[in-house]
Amino acid sequence: MAPKSTHPVLGFRALNRATLDRQLLLRPASLGVPEAVEHLLGLQAQNTKPPYYALAARLDGFRPEQLSALMESRAVARIVSMRSTVHTHTARDAVALRGLAQPGAIDRELALFVSRGGLDGVDLDRLADLARALVEERPRTPKELREELLPHWPDADPQSLSVAARCLLPLVQVTPRGLWERGGQVALTTTDEWFDHPAEGAADLDETVLRYLGAFGPASVKDMQAWCGLTRLGVAFERLRPRLLAFQDERGTELFDLPDAPRPAEDTPAPPRLLPEFDNLLLSHADRTRVVPADLRGRTWSGNQAHRVFLLDGFLAGIWHLDEGKERTTLTLEPFARVTRSDRAALVAEAERTLLLMTPSGTAYDVVMAES
Repeated sequence: MAPKSTHPVLGFRALNRATLDRQLLLRPASLGVPEAVEHLLGLQAQNTKPPYYALAARLDGFRPEQLSALMESRAVARIVSMRSTVHTHTARDAVALRGLAQPGAIDRELALFVSRGGLDGVDLDRLADLARALVEERPRTPKELREELLPHWPDADPQSLSVAARCLLPLVQVTPRGLWERGGQVALTTTDEWFDHPAEGAADLDETVLRYLGAFGPASVKDMQAWCGLTRLGVAFERLRPRLLAFQDERGTELFDLPDAPRPAEDTPAPPRLLPEFDNLLLSHADRTRVVPADLRGRTWSGNQAHRVFLLDGFLAGIWHLDEGKERTTLTLEPFARVTRSDRAALVAEAERTLLLMTPSGTAYDVVMAES
């Protein structure tokens, strides 16, 4: 590695503004929905609604029906990919990024279930073949997969069998799962069966490094590893070093970036933004202090439950809740500290904009600011 002391320093605010710009959070972006999903390398989607709220925070004029229509037409889909978690990807990335992520966290998850003994005596190649035939005959729920596979290995742990199938095969969660205001239980089929094109194989690693920097940079090797669940990516960054700029953060960590990527001034205004639980912005760096102040680390979670969060001046400043009644929806903002009058007005305006986009036409709504 080149000596860190030779690199220009990017402070936390400079990193914050650069990352917000790449994440389409400094100003509403005039991008189509598929272009935005692809630029962001997918949207975190353990729950069904976060991708919709993620796009509402980023795109000018977004309507949830736009993403829902793309899911119905199979232009985008829900699939386990980065970090072995569910993401909403374009059809191309569903195949390519799933393939890239396979030898990382996905294979490690499978190895964990093997090590626990739940798959003793199970021929994984045969399991993959059987599971593929089942889900390509018709989409199957995880429960149906377990019930079909268990007679072949009656001593195996049933849950381990369905998890193994999900890890071994690129399985799409078919619609209506994930559709706006419709939804349904998880049912799975393969990418080969769901999409109208043959599989293109795993994404090129070097190209993905460049795409990651375009969406999340400037970033360190460890940052990208945290995002994708792969390890030993330093070799790829070294290979690309002649094409990249190098910086360091205030702690001396080496950061890489694309030469022509935007790096706004640290005093660039950053409007309030309401983000869903599991938003990309909060989960895609090893060092999250560019968005999450050190004293607020852990405040976005309660046990295993992630909170919806909001940003003020570009940084985590509180959480928000949504109470969706039949006749009225209430959005409650809970700041972590006292909010100035001007920030309060801007935050309430952003909450109202979000509600106007995301609640059915004619539904009454309220914004409530809880006391800090």
